[in-house]
Amino acid sequence: INISVFPPSNACIGRYILNMQITSCGHTYQRCLGDFYVLFNPWCADDPVYMDNQAHREEYVLNEHGILYEGVHKHITSRPWHIGQFEDGILDICLKILDMGASYHQGSDRDHCWRNDPVHVSMVINHMISSHTTNSIMKIPENNDYLKGTKPFSWNGSVPILQQWYNGRCRPVRYGYCGSLASVMCTVMRCLGIPSRVVTSFCFPCSIENPLGINEIFDCTGKNLCGKDKLWRYHCWNESWMARRDLNQCCGDWQCLDPTPLETGRGSACSGPTWVRSIREGELDLDYDGHHMFSRVNSNYVGWLSQNNAKKTKFFCDTWPCGQRLITKSVGSEQFEDITGAYKYELGSVKNKEAYYRAYRRIHPGYCNASNCHIDRELSSLKNPFLSDSGINMRLKMANCPMYGEDVQLHWLLENLRSENKTLNFNLCAQIITYSGCPMDQFWKDSVNITLGPREVKKIPLCISYNQYGPHLCDHNIMKVVAVSDPECGEALMVSRDVVINRPPVIVKLLSQPRLKVPCTAEISFCNPLQEDMKNCVMTLEGCGLFKEPMTIDLGTLASNQQARTIVEFTPYRLGSHRLLANFGCHKF
Repeated sequence: INISVFPPSNACIGRYILNMQITSCGHTYQRCLGDFYVLFNPWCADDPVYMDNQAHREEYVLNEHGILYEGVHKHITSRPWHIGQFEDGILDICLKILDMGASYHQGSDRDHCWRNDPVHVSMVINHMISSHTTNSIMKIPENNDYLKGTKPFSWNGSVPILQQWYNGRCRPVRYGYCGSLASVMCTVMRCLGIPSRVVTSFCFPCSIENPLGINEIFDCTGKNLCGKDKLWRYHCWNESWMARRDLNQCCGDWQCLDPTPLETGRGSACSGPTWVRSIREGELDLDYDGHHMFSRVNSNYVGWLSQNNAKKTKFFCDTWPCGQRLITKSVGSEQFEDITGAYKYELGSVKNKEAYYRAYRRIHPGYCNASNCHIDRELSSLKNPFLSDSGINMRLKMANCPMYGEDVQLHWLLENLRSENKTLNFNLCAQIITYSGCPMDQFWKDSVNITLGPREVKKIPLCISYNQYGPHLCDHNIMKVVAVSDPECGEALMVSRDVVINRPPVIVKLLSQPRLKVPCTAEISFCNPLQEDMKNCVMTLEGCGLFKEPMTIDLGTLASNQQARTIVEFTPYRLGSHRLLANFGCHKF
């Protein structure tokens, strides 16, 4: 007997048991035929997650190969990520997550009634990733201290994280960061049939006091002081495709879900789902956490000079808008797609201003009846004056793309916009910055006196050697270079540049063509580019469809310019697209 089951489009997702009742000769008995799973179906037009584009379904539901984008907006880096939604046991783990998060819906989960609504399912998953008090999937290290767990940047994919959580009695995995949290959520959502993707935003503000303003404070040497506000260099979250019945949507659209708990002034919490279009339009009353998401892509940056007497002065500097660039992996490509226009209209356009005024009145109730001109005056009073208002233009331009172990080369460009001489004293410094905006060691300082003739342009080379930054960089491959003028000589001027140090590459070379259940080999090589030994060297390998458990290879100590080669043998265990991921770590990073 062949049995076909056609669950309705509003059926609750989960694992079902199929029983057959048999009546024969006056006797009735039941026989269990087995179990089956019901998931959301983006191929079904009646399903709230329906997506009508086949190429998009293949990318956002079926693709197991993801890419995480990191760095800074002027230097975007990428690394592969194994999403692994079809690996053995992952579906059961995803359903376990729903079981553990059922209390999010006010206690009883006896009827599972919320499990047919992707909005409520996504809220539970979002909450379970890192916000649940005891059973969240992953923890973020406090104060960048992860000695009692795995380095956040050493993960290659979601599967080992989910397996460790499940096998560890649902205790949080230590440790992750925004990229791994968003990627794990993407895995769970795709596994349950909800189209999803990971989005990266650059210049991401995290402000407690002023939702639409982010403050960075510097001392007279240019050192970034640790204040309440943090300007994340990048931040990752998840977007999922669904029709919002609670918003009377008849068609699907992208919804923003941020599983990383962020400080909101009322404690830390995850955000979403928030309709992306409502963020762009400034319609913040429509949705969950709309004001938080709008603020994070539209805040104004303000730079301050803190002097010895605790007086703060605004710098003359050319600031940039927060949420300056938002990107995600392109459909069917390894390149990124810029989706900034989905979150905000072009800066300065009429629609952009209208959305901002609309959102400002909702975020600040005191301005509910204020005119647009009144809001403009308020915003202007909060912003930094432009450098050109002081008669000077400055910028720091990269002269090279430094790899770990290489010197950082910059050009400092100065232009006198006035018809008289300008003489200024500048303090320069370089400081390690974490991706989440926490200032670390200030490892380089200098001072210089500059005289510019009328309309003169100067280009000054700056060099920061590896010997200066190397001992301080650790896992954080971002440094901030700042030049600040002495305010006693006139206005306080500032120019800054975030510099990304690229990590040395790991070379993966297949020595034979992978075939199902046929042994295959690959060569993994890495060269130490430093003029010193690398200690505690470890290679972590993960193979999508190639081997089920991650491999860890201890390489010991690598001498200067020594190349390590490792031959790995494996047997592909399933058909499909394969990818071998390699991650190198040592005492340096």
